[in-house]
Amino acid sequence: MKIVHVSAMVRTSADLTETVGSISGINDPPPHDRPIGLDRLEAAVACCKEAIRSAIHVNPDVHNTLGVALTLLGRLDEAIENFQQALALKPDFPEAHGGLGNALRLQGRLQEAASQYEKMLAMRPDDAGAHNNFAGVLMMLGRANEAIAQYALAIAAKPNYAETHFNLGNTFDAIGDPAKAAIAYQTALTIRPDFPQAHNKLGDVLQKLGRPIEAEAHYRRAIGIAPNVAHSHRNLGDVLAALNRNQEAILAYKRAITLGCADAKMYNRLGVAHNILGETEDAFRAFQRAVAIEPCNAEMHLNLATCKPFASGDERLIALERLSEDPKSLSENDQVALHFALGKAFDDLKQPERAFHHLRAGNKLKRSQITYDEAETRQQFQRIRATFTADLLANKTGFGDPSTLPVFVVGMPRSGTTLIEQILASHPKVFGAGERLDIAHVIAGLSGASGAESDFPEVVTGATGESLRGAGSRYLDRISSLGPNSERIVDKMPFNFQFIGLIYLALPNARVIHVRRDPLDTCFSCYSQLFSGRQPYAYDLAELGRCYRAYDGLMNHWRKVLPHRFILDVHYEKVVEDLEGEARRMLEYCGLAWHEACLKFYETRRPVLTASFAQVRQPIHPRSIGRWRPYRQMLQPLVEALAG
Repeated sequence: MKIVHVSAMVRTSADLTETVGSISGINDPPPHDRPIGLDRLEAAVACCKEAIRSAIHVNPDVHNTLGVALTLLGRLDEAIENFQQALALKPDFPEAHGGLGNALRLQGRLQEAASQYEKMLAMRPDDAGAHNNFAGVLMMLGRANEAIAQYALAIAAKPNYAETHFNLGNTFDAIGDPAKAAIAYQTALTIRPDFPQAHNKLGDVLQKLGRPIEAEAHYRRAIGIAPNVAHSHRNLGDVLAALNRNQEAILAYKRAITLGCADAKMYNRLGVAHNILGETEDAFRAFQRAVAIEPCNAEMHLNLATCKPFASGDERLIALERLSEDPKSLSENDQVALHFALGKAFDDLKQPERAFHHLRAGNKLKRSQITYDEAETRQQFQRIRATFTADLLANKTGFGDPSTLPVFVVGMPRSGTTLIEQILASHPKVFGAGERLDIAHVIAGLSGASGAESDFPEVVTGATGESLRGAGSRYLDRISSLGPNSERIVDKMPFNFQFIGLIYLALPNARVIHVRRDPLDTCFSCYSQLFSGRQPYAYDLAELGRCYRAYDGLMNHWRKVLPHRFILDVHYEKVVEDLEGEARRMLEYCGLAWHEACLKFYETRRPVLTASFAQVRQPIHPRSIGRWRPYRQMLQPLVEALAG
């Protein structure tokens, strides 16, 4: 990880006081708004050299001043030579030790630089700039604790030194302590509110702390101070994308590109945002630019592959096959992405043997990267069944929040949950919130509220009526602002099927729509997908089949112990066969009047973040039904695992 470090340049000459600013860190421009006058630096160099040539007794101050100017001009070898000459003439010259340390640091000679800063501090123990610079070198040497101690000494010597607080924040961020980093950045901004780099970095750590709204405000403040810094617009785009405000993110990304941040990653970000909004052609062009810039980046090739089906003679396939000629030149992640992209290409081209060859290779390599405890997963499902008995549910029923706002769409990934959400979200009184993690957050808070110390699911056994109602209310607090004028809000996290019993207790008037698709189609679709999230069970056919059986067993349990009305089972194949009939059934279950817009779900403009973003932009079709059949002979481990 690169550390942005703002250092203090030692100055001794009045002639350079107005010219010599600060040497900046690796990524950001100098914190001072005053530009460095190169013409004045060159003039200073000429003046110092003339003074040295004409002097009978050379003054060490002149060599030191010349070293400072040469350092700022990037002529580091000459600078080092002059600092050394100054020290030869005057060994107890703290500024020259500091200047030599700066030049050595910029050359990457970190141990030597550290030694010079130590010598300066032996003479000037209260020099805040020297402590700051010494800390920066220590951090580059991987000595974080010593760096933090030096920053503390710098702050003690000069509490209002904003750059030191900024550097301290960078150090805390680098060692994985964003909370302390945020405090340091805030302090820097209290001292110097117009510090754009501090606003940017504070935005970064606020995102890590799960505070994206505050992060957005600081990115916008950075842009207000320095509007032409490309990475500020990139950062703003990233937080807007995280907030699912992809149209705004696109504008920020385009501005970053205009300002010179036109690398492959930037175009890839742009393509992802367009894809989420269903702007397939724009996404395709952005991914094309990304691939053109980084033709060996297979992950970007995979994004390009997902935009549209492959056709005979497709240039994308030619590029993928060219890339596959030397797979060892690729990183492991790129090899995985390449196999999945080729698997999709040959599947589109109706060449199942070639497609499966690559899918098997990609899944095998991906599985080798994953730690997955299958026994623990199956045991978790057993614990849920053992905890949520009919007796427990009967004893704790009737205490939850009575709101009818939430609709949960659950099921295995790739079962059609995105399609069902899109149909529902096309109704004017429904807001589709996508895959939310709010239930998991509510569970995390349930233990403290109930006074129990157990994990889920056992924590529910000690939950009081008050804590269950509080859990439901906390969930509503998290989602209600998403669709403030909506009568129903859809939470489409498939894995909420694990929490249906808790949902019943905490939100008894919620609606749960369980989407079921042919098990072989569901599992093969999972096997064909390189997930962006963590689905560790999906990369081995036998494990995938056993996971499906465990999920199916849990759903059967819910049907036995919960009221029949609480879960509506919807079959993907029936939706394809009779869209209107199934849509009417779902709306009636949700207590909503019929609306024709649900039949034209593919025209609904809303962000779709899942792998099904392309499918839900098209009218209903049966092409995904029976998709597994051409692969029948290759899927035997899955078939056997599903059969038990």
